[in-house]
Amino acid sequence: MLFAMSHSFLQEYWWFLVSLLASLLVFLMFVQGGQSFIFTLAANEQQKTMIVNAMGRKWEFTFTTLVTFGGAFFASFPLFYATSFGGAYWVWMAILFSFVIQAIAYEYRTKPSNVLGTKTFEIFLLINGALSPFLIGVAVATFFTGANFSINEMNMGKWDTPWHGLEALLNLRNLSLGLTVLFLDRLLGLMYIINSIDDDELILGARKKAIINLVPFLIGFLYFIISLLIAEGFAVDPESGRVFMEKAKYFHNLVEMPPVFIMFLSGTVLVLFGLYRTVFTERTDPVWFAGFGTVIVVLSLFLLAGYNNTSFYPSLSDLQSSLTIRNASSSHFTLKTMMYISFIIPFVFAYIWYAWSAINRKKIDKEEIGGEGHLY
Repeated sequence: MLFAMSHSFLQEYWWFLVSLLASLLVFLMFVQGGQSFIFTLAANEQQKTMIVNAMGRKWEFTFTTLVTFGGAFFASFPLFYATSFGGAYWVWMAILFSFVIQAIAYEYRTKPSNVLGTKTFEIFLLINGALSPFLIGVAVATFFTGANFSINEMNMGKWDTPWHGLEALLNLRNLSLGLTVLFLDRLLGLMYIINSIDDDELILGARKKAIINLVPFLIGFLYFIISLLIAEGFAVDPESGRVFMEKAKYFHNLVEMPPVFIMFLSGTVLVLFGLYRTVFTERTDPVWFAGFGTVIVVLSLFLLAGYNNTSFYPSLSDLQSSLTIRNASSSHFTLKTMMYISFIIPFVFAYIWYAWSAINRKKIDKEEIGGEGHLY
């Protein structure tokens, strides 16, 4: 019966939904990846405007997903939200600031009364394109490497370093995932440019840029995955809730959760297949292969972090303060009530797909950019 669902089932259900939103966010940040090329890919102002408008028509999808992800995390796992957003606030504030200036840039870049100048807002887009994917990757990496906080008996979190999240930048594994997300989104941005813009010179340049960005992406991805699978992980005793270190914990999670292993492997293959079609063929559809693969890979990583008796937000200051989907979640009543609301999500996805298809019905070309329609 629906009303007899256990608290543990609801916790796992909401961790899956939060993980799915996070994976969609990483894919949709191809907008940020595309923005990071506005000064290096475009050969003239017209091509720059084409890139900005290709990304500008999708930036609200990314921003909405970010807000939804944050809201879902807050509602379902409030102790994590309070601990991380309240403690590591310099990292989260930098991420939010980069998204704020992105919105300002798209709103005012082509306004006739733009007193700061068009280039200022293009620099805003570049900052958002480079900073937000990198910092989000670093923040997510702390789900595996841990953070410096402690939780007292009143369930109040205390951050135990004066750097409030910036110390994560000193961990090589965190940096590797940050760079992996950055270069992955740059590659996805190039694929989307190939898919949505009708300009042979721009498309040729995008394929060349993809070759350059492929190398750091592969290095960062391989380093993070290999180090993750061989490193100690933060395991949880299901009976007592005690957190302890387990050698190769995340490798064990892969082995003990075959569906997650299949997701990770198939997603990786799809990303590589999309990259192959970008670099070695003239097809314009690689973004869909790589994009779907990105969603599956990121989803599998989040499931590795939270399922199978694993702490999804480990504490480096006090191991027993580590957060799990059991001790950080909302009440049974809250999770069950929100579950009913979550049933509308498929309808929201259907509307997003409809709006996306309508926007992409015609590729951006020089005639459209030279017309009198709305331009970002």
